[in-house]
This record gives sequence, C-alpha cells and structure tokens, in this order.
Amino acid sequence: MPVLDPGTYENSKPVIRAAIREALSPADDVVGSIRAIMAALQKQGLTDDAQAPMAVYVSFFLEEVHAGLIDPFAQEDPRPEPVGRAPLSRKPPDLFAHADLGRHDTERALIDQLVAATRLYDTGQSVRELTDFIVRLRAFAPFNAMLLHIQKPGLTHAASAKDWWQRFGRAPTRGARPLLVLRTMGPVDFVFDILDTEGGPVPDHAFSFPTLGNLSQDRLRAILKSVARERIMLLELDAGDGRAGWIRPLTYSKSKMGKHVYELAYNRNHPAATRFVTIAHELAHLYLGHLGPDGGRRVPDRRHLPLDLREVEAETAAYLVAKRNGLTPRSESYLSRYKGAFADLDLYAITRAANAVETAMGISAQTLWNAKA
Repeated sequence: MPVLDPGTYENSKPVIRAAIREALSPADDVVGSIRAIMAALQKQGLTDDAQAPMAVYVSFFLEEVHAGLIDPFAQEDPRPEPVGRAPLSRKPPDLFAHADLGRHDTERALIDQLVAATRLYDTGQSVRELTDFIVRLRAFAPFNAMLLHIQKPGLTHAASAKDWWQRFGRAPTRGARPLLVLRTMGPVDFVFDILDTEGGPVPDHAFSFPTLGNLSQDRLRAILKSVARERIMLLELDAGDGRAGWIRPLTYSKSKMGKHVYELAYNRNHPAATRFVTIAHELAHLYLGHLGPDGGRRVPDRRHLPLDLREVEAETAAYLVAKRNGLTPRSESYLSRYKGAFADLDLYAITRAANAVETAMGISAQTLWNAKA
C-alpha cells in the first residue's frame, strides 16, 4: 500500500489530470466520478496491482477538487505529454516508490497527510466532534472511523458494496461516491454511505452492537481473560476510591519482534464499569508507547511526551473505548476542560491505541460483527 507522500502526490497529479480530461468534461461531476477516472487510467495501462494504490491518490486529488484547490481543466495548467503505456504497465517507480514501507508507516502517513491538508482538528470543539463520531460508528475500528469522518462528517451507516447487497439487499446508486477505509490485511477497502445506496429496507438494529451497559461481572471476567491472553498479568488492588490502577513492564522479550510482558493493576473495590475504564486507560498507555517500544505489538517509543499529555492521550483513548461500548466514563468532563493543547494531540496514535485496546479486551468492532453475523 502506498504512502500518501506529498512529493509522490505531486508526481501523480499530471497522470490523474490526463485521465480526468480523457474521461470527463468540465460539465461532468468530477468529484463523483472516481470509477470513470480509474477506468481511464486502466486504458492507459494501469495494472490490477496498481489500482488500489492509485485509488488513494485519485481520492485525495478529488478532495482537493471538491475544496476548490484544483481545477483539472484549467488552461494555465496544460495537459501533460502522453505518458505512454510502458510506465503504467510496470510498477511506476515515481508514483509508488514507498509501497514497500510497513503498514504502520503507511497508515500514519495517510492520516497525517489528510489531517494536515484539511486542518480539521486544531480546536477543542473539532476534536470533541471527532470523538463523538467515532463513538457512533461502532461498526468500524476507531482509526477507520476517523478516516470516514475526514471524508464525510455527517455519515451514519456505511458498509462495502458486497455487505450492503448480502446483508440488506441494497446496492450503491449510479455515480455513488465511495469512501476509503484501511483493510485489516491491507491495502484499502471502499465503503458507501447508506444515503448512496438503494434497495431493501435497513432494520433499526442493523448496525447496533452489544453494549456493555452497566457491565456485568460475567462480562468483565470475559474481558479480563482476553487481556490476560495478551501476556498482560492482572493484579487486583485492595485500595480506596482515590486509587484506580497502573501498568508497568515486567519482562522484556529477547526477540526484536517479541511481545513484552506487563503487569496491570486495577482497584477491585470499584464498580465493574469503573474497572473497565481503568483497564482501558492503562492498556492505552501501553499501546500509545508511553511505556516504551514493543516490537511484537508494533508500539513505538513515545516516553518523551510530557506527563500531562500522556495522561490526556490515554484518557481520550479510554473515553472512546468506553463510550463505544455503552459506558459514560468520568473522563468526559475532564476532557472538556483540557484547553490549548489540542494541536499536540496525536489523533492517529489515539485512534490506533483505542482499536488495539478493544482488540485486547475482546470487544473490537470486527469481533462483535462476526459474533452477531
């Protein structure tokens, strides 16, 4: 999967413009014509393997067209010389020079580029709107929900064309504009807003997932078992209300890609829902890199962050996990008071960590969807 790199994107623009001018006219809906553009690129020699990488660049190009930053038919930006079939029939070295980078770097580059270009999340209100959106879109992993919010903030329900048809007898309407998400085993998937589909009715509960509500002891025990399977030793604390929990590394793997062993403590005297939030908060510290690097979990070293920022990141991730599972943590009011540092929040790291926490607890969106199906 390619990195959405600014230099690579600049190199791809002439190719995308040429495809647009071949397939469309200024009177057409350019922004909603990704299929026609991709078809024109295929005629130029775009291989099957290169379609998904190029689709990422085409989608971002169309975002800039929609924002009025690019006019693909502008006279002052003449159509480039024909690129010929040979460069596109092979793996284009200029357009996809970074295709061999790891998935972690790929996802970060994609999201960082989109956030930087749109300047979406530079205020407290905008971050709060994002977290509320991620909470509502329970069917998607947190970082994919973030990608969908960047592309279409008013989205309520989305699914792939295959899922729409198999589950609800619906299909994308003619000219429907797909939205990009990252696929679990790479590279990308296209999904469609419910408003861009037609066909059978969608039941009210179609996208509802089991919520934890007040969180029963049985449900909490299942979560604890799932966490323990991740080489995380659990310790019950007999403490007062003012002490919630902590996490620390116990042993370090000798293998570069091995998982370290951790000890996570939580206050057994707290209600089950509070213990849930505590565990999510401490796991977030781990997956946010606040304890140092962990190659087996693809966790970077972020110990350099100030203490208050580390706490806010962990609490934000725990807030997302709790709210997405039917709980209302006390962190909600805490986060609303955090002023002036939203530009320092790494939203990519937070949403990735929230997804890792849900997976470790056995409550990820994909796990629940599979169970319901």
